[in-house]
Amino acid sequence: MADIANGVKVINQVITEEYAIYQGDCVEVMRGMPNDSVHMSVFSPPFGSLYSYTDAQQDMSNVRDYKEFFAGFDFMVRELHRIMMPGRLVAFHCMQIPAMKERDGYIGLKDFRGDLIRAFEKYDFIHHSEVVIWKDPLIEATRTKALGLMHKQLVKDSAICRVGSPDYLVVMRKDGDNPEPIPHAPSGFNRWIGRPEDEPKAEKKIGSAVNKYSHYVWQRYASPVWFDINPSDTLQRTSAREDDDSRHICPLQLTVIRRAIELWSNPGDILFSPFAGIGSEGYVALEERRRFVGAELKESYYNQACRNLEAALKLRDQGTLYGGD
Repeated sequence: MADIANGVKVINQVITEEYAIYQGDCVEVMRGMPNDSVHMSVFSPPFGSLYSYTDAQQDMSNVRDYKEFFAGFDFMVRELHRIMMPGRLVAFHCMQIPAMKERDGYIGLKDFRGDLIRAFEKYDFIHHSEVVIWKDPLIEATRTKALGLMHKQLVKDSAICRVGSPDYLVVMRKDGDNPEPIPHAPSGFNRWIGRPEDEPKAEKKIGSAVNKYSHYVWQRYASPVWFDINPSDTLQRTSAREDDDSRHICPLQLTVIRRAIELWSNPGDILFSPFAGIGSEGYVALEERRRFVGAELKESYYNQACRNLEAALKLRDQGTLYGGD
């Protein structure tokens, strides 16, 4: 792959025939990318002012408040619209952000999902679709210690109780006509992407049986709620933590990325992640025989992403990944 960022000044970079990964500000990387050059973008953005990953000025998570986050995010969306091909899709992972008494003056939820959608609509992206990703509220309660999910609060005053917070995969479409259709054969969904125990019960044989199986798989993917996502289905990330790194890491599940890529891109397409993290989107893109471009500011995450991308190519070519022959 050529240097798609066209010589923009970055801290580090690795460019191969199948991927390009840059350590630097994603907005600066995108400014060097050609118009209409990206087929699909998949990413998980920083969650407003909830966590800070670095103390760099360019880091969109290193902000004083929620409003300041969106001031910086605006630049990213504007550049993303420019580099996306017309009619093609951006899929981002998010959740609603809890409002906290000590920080926000009240206990509740901020409409982070809605504010992200509106940030994209400002630049003429179209709200294409979205998926709710189910999460176990007991696990959430154990992890976050949220008062509203505690059984003792139900006993004390259930007016404070709330339901668990799902994840979302929100899909936005750039305005315009797609110049490169994404066709799927009638029996194109002949590989189940998810936990084996959740695979649709339909025989995979020949002829009409294959088509029937494809219909079953499509119906699962087309569901507005995905109940079958394993929350632990992420890249190993311990090695990306630094000694003083006490901040949150919330990588997107590989199954979610894989389904999005399978649904909304062609083999050989360029997939871009402005917040590449440890390389989850790139890892899946390469195993699914797409090309990948990513930007990541944090050094330890960038280094781990480089290792993960190389591991994906090695395993794919050995035929041990889903994308293997």
